[in-house]
Amino acid sequence: MVQDDRSLRRLIVALTAAVLLLDGCATLRAPSEPPSSPPSTQPLAYQPAPPQQQPARENHLSPATRSLVTQAHTQVARGDLPAASSTLDRALRIEPNNPLLWIELGRLRLAESDAHQAEICGRKALALASGDRGTQSQAGRLLADALRAQRRNQEAREVESQPFMN
Repeated sequence: MVQDDRSLRRLIVALTAAVLLLDGCATLRAPSEPPSSPPSTQPLAYQPAPPQQQPARENHLSPATRSLVTQAHTQVARGDLPAASSTLDRALRIEPNNPLLWIELGRLRLAESDAHQAEICGRKALALASGDRGTQSQAGRLLADALRAQRRNQEAREVESQPFMN
């Protein structure tokens, strides 16, 4: 009986220490809200937030997708377009919002004489490439080429006249 009481006391002491330790950690965290300042007697005036300039960004391929794109290029060089298409589909499952992959797939669709799908890929890449003028230019070139392949030359010239194409 005495042994059970000691074990129980040790357990209670250990649990109490753990609770105190966790409680101490919780109080060391930064407050989620700053302390409130005293209320002002002045009415609040609307002040618009200053415009935020988004820094220019560059799109990159992850090592996994870079490897798949290299594999797709090898497959295209061998003339195996269906295998290249499958490989790029795998890359897009890894990085579905990477405009560089949509450009690669669009170029492949042009090589397969599927200008309509190439146009869709070009538009998707252009939508995803915001902030990266180099990628926007590549996507614009793909889109213009796809439109020309569909004999939509005026639309292709309009795309080429966009600021991101310069």
